Amino acid sequence: MLKLYAMFLTLIFLVELVAAIVGFVFRHEIKNSFKNNYEKALKQYNATGDYRSDAVDKIQNTLHCCGVTNFRDWEDTSYYSEKGFPKSCCKLEDCSPQRDADKVNNELIGIFLAYCLSRAITNNQYEIV
Repeated sequence: MLKLYAMFLTLIFLVELVAAIVGFVFRHEIKNSFKNNYEKALKQYNATGDYRSDAVDKIQNTLHCCGVTNFRDWEDTSYYSEKGFPKSCCKLEDCSPQRDADKVNNELIGIFLAYCLSRAITNNQYEIV
């Protein structure tokens, strides 16, 4: 019984290892796929409870961001031309969807700087003496 448990544990470990390797090898394709699908969902956004719109709202609320790269991504959508920014872009709880850019989350600059820092650390990890 203990050998069976060890065998299953080893199998699970190997599956996780393979998944990590595949994720690392195809990281650029995965990133581009997420970006393209998120841009598509943004263009088809409507506040009627569509599953894509709900996903966009959930992502923007959870990550405290607005749009794919920044809040200007919304300016190309039909939703923005009709109603302005969605409520999930608001920084404040009692914000109403307006076209005021100063009330919109723009924290992707911090995320971008963190990405640049991690990339610099990764690129220079072999130069450490």
